[in-house]
This record gives sequence, C-alpha cells and structure tokens, in this order.
Amino acid sequence: MQEFDFYINLQKPTLGLYVRKGAGLPDLKDAKQWQLEGTVSESELPPDLVKGLEANGHAFQELG
Repeated sequence: MQEFDFYINLQKPTLGLYVRKGAGLPDLKDAKQWQLEGTVSESELPPDLVKGLEANGHAFQELG
C-alpha cells in the first residue's frame, strides 16, 4: 500500500497537500509556505484524492 506525505499551508491552514512519500516539494515556488504534518496511507484517503495523486503526483484538499 502506498504512503503519502501530508502538508498544511501555513498561510491558509484549511488547505492540505498530499505528495508521494519522500517526494518533497521541489516544484513549488512557495514551498516555504507548506509544513509537513505527517504521512498517511492510501487507505486513509478518499478514492478520488488517490486517483489525483496517481495521475499528478500530488493532490490538494480543502480541510473543513
């Protein structure tokens, strides 16, 4: 089962970003605005989010 790193946007704490575990944020120009919060397994994520991760290598999620 795949694992993904979960980041929170420090400027907008209701925005989360998932990337493949260990991938980091090399392509984001504002990477300093993101803080690693932990790692989650594929089974903990909604299926649509996992599809986005598999297709794009990352996925954003609005957090309640």
